[in-house]
Amino acid sequence: MDKNQDISTLYNRSVMPDGLRIVTASMPSTRSVSVAFFIGAGSRYENELESGVSHYLEHMLFKGTSKRPRPKDVSETIERVGGYINAGTERELTVYWSRVARTHMPVAMDLLTDMLQDSLFDPAEIEKERQVILEELHQVNDVPSQKAFLLNDSLLWPNQPLGRDIGGTPETVNSITKDMMIDYMNDQYRPNNVVLVVAGQIEHAEVEDLLSKSSLDLRNVGNREMIPAKETKLDNPIVVENRSTEQAHICLSFPGVGVMDSDRYSLDLLNTVLGEGMASRLFLSLREDKGIVYEVGSSVAKLTDTGSMTIYAGTDPKNANDAIQGIMEELDRAVEYIDQLELDRARELIKGRLFLGLEDTRSVSSWLGGQELLLNRLRSPDEVASELDQLKLDDIKRVAERLFKPDLYRIAIVGPYESDKQFRRLI
Repeated sequence: MDKNQDISTLYNRSVMPDGLRIVTASMPSTRSVSVAFFIGAGSRYENELESGVSHYLEHMLFKGTSKRPRPKDVSETIERVGGYINAGTERELTVYWSRVARTHMPVAMDLLTDMLQDSLFDPAEIEKERQVILEELHQVNDVPSQKAFLLNDSLLWPNQPLGRDIGGTPETVNSITKDMMIDYMNDQYRPNNVVLVVAGQIEHAEVEDLLSKSSLDLRNVGNREMIPAKETKLDNPIVVENRSTEQAHICLSFPGVGVMDSDRYSLDLLNTVLGEGMASRLFLSLREDKGIVYEVGSSVAKLTDTGSMTIYAGTDPKNANDAIQGIMEELDRAVEYIDQLELDRARELIKGRLFLGLEDTRSVSSWLGGQELLLNRLRSPDEVASELDQLKLDDIKRVAERLFKPDLYRIAIVGPYESDKQFRRLI
């Protein structure tokens, strides 16, 4: 994108009289259209007793409306035109989306607005879905690698929403009532907390017209504030869950940066050098050179006011200490030295995957919706690429020195260990 090009030439944005925001991306060469409603609702808006209510509510909107009283009626509406519909609950937002052929966009819009406006919350369906969600929680708990990530979050953000499973706990899910869900929906599902994104072969005015003709009429009342992250010092930064597994599942993490932090893209580059792909330092060192892990990689999470970086490794239990020691050695080495070839490779990897990942309407709608809802601004992929191109080795070194500090490290391990004793000497 030309640096002087206005972002409005790439995307269109308008605000309805009730405050609901509409963002569209015209993609003339596509035959599909993605329609997505982004809601400012997620686990960071929940108190401890209602943990999981955002996720439970998301499930219930698929269980019938006055116009479509059975779950089957909801799914068949979109499947009979060959489309897809789904939803997802995250820490800071919930999204409901549908992808259909261009000619069926009115069907997708009508169905999603119907679900948001007129879901039944039938008591029998609430109880059936409660069991489904409990099974979902059990499934996550049964996967040792996923459990390690959950334990990791509880170390990074103890005793606060960010440290809890987005789905809640069996105790909280069993205590959530219809009234709790409706009260929460009334708090968060309000027009000025909603963004509608449509990407595909469409015109912005057409989307505005469709929405104005829909049944969507959300209450514009007060809303909850997102619960801020709290920094907490731990007496013991290591947690071990004893399981008779064939592998040890290790997460080493530390605080990162938020989505608007000046070091956000520097951290992305550093993360790529360290643990993204088979040419990364961690993979080459721990798997290719030493042969002590089967899987290793790093990832970054960036939220509105905080973030994290996590390194995951799967290894033979007898190699866990060596794997953790090897990870920390690579962190130390990254503070000392990264060369220009590594930086250039990381930069092109990020840019290439960014552009490749935005070739379909669903990806474009996701890119736009999260930005508009959480940041109240739109950044094009070309803007991001331009910012990445401007970063130098000094920027990468600075963020490594800022974040790679042993006193900030947290370690979560799931494996056949009766205690954390053998790992304490590592931190």
